[in-house]
Amino acid sequence: MKRKEVNSSRMPVYRDSGFELYDAGTTSGAFKKETEHEREPDNYIYSRYRNPTVVSAEEEIMKLEGCSWALLTQSGMSAIDTALSVFQHGKETKPWLFFTEIYGGTISFIESVLKKRRGLDIHYFTPDNGKYDLNEFEKVVSRLKPEFVYIESISNPMLIVADVTEITRTAKKHGSKVIIDNTFATPWLYKPLDEGVDIVIHSATKYFSGHGNLTAGVICGNDKKIMQSAIEYRKFVGHMLSPDDAYRLQTQIQSFELRFSRQCDNASKLAEHLSRVPVIKKVWFPGLKSHFTHIIAEKLFGGKGFGAMITFDFDGKDENEKRGRRDKFIKLVSEKIKLIPTLGDPNTILMPVEAVWGIKYPEPGMIRLSVGFEDYSELEATITKALEGIEKG
Repeated sequence: MKRKEVNSSRMPVYRDSGFELYDAGTTSGAFKKETEHEREPDNYIYSRYRNPTVVSAEEEIMKLEGCSWALLTQSGMSAIDTALSVFQHGKETKPWLFFTEIYGGTISFIESVLKKRRGLDIHYFTPDNGKYDLNEFEKVVSRLKPEFVYIESISNPMLIVADVTEITRTAKKHGSKVIIDNTFATPWLYKPLDEGVDIVIHSATKYFSGHGNLTAGVICGNDKKIMQSAIEYRKFVGHMLSPDDAYRLQTQIQSFELRFSRQCDNASKLAEHLSRVPVIKKVWFPGLKSHFTHIIAEKLFGGKGFGAMITFDFDGKDENEKRGRRDKFIKLVSEKIKLIPTLGDPNTILMPVEAVWGIKYPEPGMIRLSVGFEDYSELEATITKALEGIEKG
C-alpha cells in the first residue's frame, strides 16, 4: 500500500538500520556510488553509513558555519577522533602538533590513544605567560613541518584566545593543515573556516544542543577530499550519531543564536562583577582587559561577545583556606548552581578545576563557571549572597 505524504515541516526520525533498495540493479549502483563517499547519497543503504535525519541536522549546522559540509558524530571526542584520523597515513604520517591549552579529555586521548596505542609522533606547543608566542610558534612549525596544527579558539579552562589568523597563516606557510576546536566560541562569535582553517570541530553536546540532554559532536569543512575521508572513517569505526539525537539536536539548533548571545551577555556582566570581589584572587575571562588575550579576543570576535565561560580563583592565606572557600561557595550556591562537569546548559553550572584536572591546574580555589541564559539579576544575586557568606567567614 502506498503511504500518504505527511504535511510536516520537519524531517522525520528515520530509525531504519537498513534502507530498502528494491532490486539487484539499484543495490549494485548504491554500493558502487558509496565508494565516492558523498555527503548525501542518492540511495541510503545503512544508518552507520548515512541517515537522512542525521543529514538534515548536518545541514542546519552548515548554515551556521557557512561551510560546504558538516558530519555529525555521537560525541565531541568521536568528532576529534574522526578529524584527526583523516591525517593518519601509516608510516608516511608526519608529526602532529597540538597546543597544550586544550580540553583535558583531548590531552588524555592524545596520550592514551594517539601516542600509547597508535605510536604517533606527537608534539606540543605551550603558551608563555598566558598567551602564545607566535615567533616561537613559527620556529617550531618551521622545524617540525607537522601534518597539522591543533588549537582551540578559546581554551578550556583558562580561556586563552588563540590568534587564529596568524597561527593559520604561519601553519599554511610551512605546509601544515589547521584543525580548530571552536566549541567555546561557536560560529556566532567566530567562523575559523573563513580564515582558511581546514577543519572545525564542535562538541555539539554544548551550545548547539544547549540543554544538557544529549551528546553529539560535529566536524565541519570545505575541502571535499577531507570530507570523503572523514565519511569513510566515521562509517568504518561507527561514529555515526543516532537519528533520535539528530532530530532533537536539529530542533535545539533553532534557538542556538538566541541562547548563546544571552549567555555571552550574562557572562560579560558576571565577569565584571566577580573581578570586583575581594575574596576572589583572579578572574579569567577574555572580555576583561586584564586577560592576557583580551586584545586578540576583541580582534577575533568583533565585539559580539567573549563566550559564556568564566574561570576564577579564590584568594586565601594557604591551600586549605582556598579549598575551604571553594567548597563553601559550591555548597552555598548548590540549590541554583549545580556542580556538573560539562558546559553549555540552560542554567549556570560549575566545576572545581583542581578536582577534575589536578596536576595540570593545581590551584585549589579555582572554579570554572558555565554561564546560562537564566535571568541575570537572579544569577548575580545567588552568587553575591554566597560570596558575602564567604567574606563573613
